[in-house]
Amino acid sequence: MTKRQSHYLQMDFIMLLLFFIIVSLLAIYNAQQLEQYGGENFVIKQAVWFCVGIGIVAFLQLFDLDQLYKASMYIYGFGVLLLIMLLISPESIARTINSTKSWFTLPGFSMQPAEFTKISTILFLAAVISRHKSKYEISTLKSDSLLLIKIIFVTVIPVFFILQQPDFGTSMVYLFIAGMLVLLSGIDWKIIAGLILGISLLLAGMLTLIVKFPELSQDIIGIEPYQINRIMTWFDSSQQSSNDTYHFDLSLLALGSGQLAGKGMDKLQVPTPEAHTDFIFSVIGESFGFIGCAIVIFLYFMMLYKLVTLGLKSSSHNSFGSYLCFGFLSLLLVHAFQNMGMTIGIMPITGIPLLLISYGGSSVLSTMIGFGLVYRVAVEHTIQSDYLFK
Repeated sequence: MTKRQSHYLQMDFIMLLLFFIIVSLLAIYNAQQLEQYGGENFVIKQAVWFCVGIGIVAFLQLFDLDQLYKASMYIYGFGVLLLIMLLISPESIARTINSTKSWFTLPGFSMQPAEFTKISTILFLAAVISRHKSKYEISTLKSDSLLLIKIIFVTVIPVFFILQQPDFGTSMVYLFIAGMLVLLSGIDWKIIAGLILGISLLLAGMLTLIVKFPELSQDIIGIEPYQINRIMTWFDSSQQSSNDTYHFDLSLLALGSGQLAGKGMDKLQVPTPEAHTDFIFSVIGESFGFIGCAIVIFLYFMMLYKLVTLGLKSSSHNSFGSYLCFGFLSLLLVHAFQNMGMTIGIMPITGIPLLLISYGGSSVLSTMIGFGLVYRVAVEHTIQSDYLFK
């Protein structure tokens, strides 16, 4: 009689995570060879964050989805409280860096609350949608409109406090996640069409205002001059000075110089700014070429594919777990598209990291928390499947 594999050994997710960790450590090792980092060893720090993250993933398996569902509101509230505390904290523990107050900075430790609040918001949105669907089994325009209002309300609260930092890029991530969950929650297409039209007109109006009247947009929208420069560079880089396109030019140079197979380890030549964080994809392109970039994109494709299939399979017996998968999928998707897009010029430059690859304690730990939640969904789906087909 063959021994049955433990429900807690989800080998597809484990192997994908292992590949991401290997790519991350290799890319960061190459990035830190640039003289701009003064010999600081980010690889060891990143390895430590991943080890802590794996411990968190294991710890989360002690809680079933029903317990997480019941605790979601309190976890969400704690995340919002962290954002409020950040804004009112003195400079001694929450310094303003580059006109942005986004980090708690303590001796030997720093934390970006907005990264963790992404996960708590996804958790609570999944609970809100699941609860609403169980209450209103037959959807109507009224019930769908109510669900849309709930999703908007839950999302707007953390976004409001993040905009006070201000961090426009991170706030857009929250809105994208909410938008994806709106599309996947089964809300009537008439409501969604009206919402898309309204958002499109708003974004078009804001973009026109920024491009045509940049100084006026600072007063009306509250956008910072450096953010205007980034948008103008993205909109028409040919009209900008070399200083404005500096990051973009170096990123393209790094990616292009890697050609098909890259320059290999320890052979970086392009001094890409923020190479170990925001522009890690450019480092991968220079080090491992088109093949390396394709492997990274394939890893993300496989992770997103697993999340889609798991979400669809879980929807029949656990809608909360299903929306958790879709929420985490949205987070990975928007980060990957925005980060890779800005390195090749199809998206404006923001401080959005490439999740599971870019260096950063808050980024790694928050992503591992999200991974731990969907891993729990996979565990419970396996248990449910074994129970049904015994």
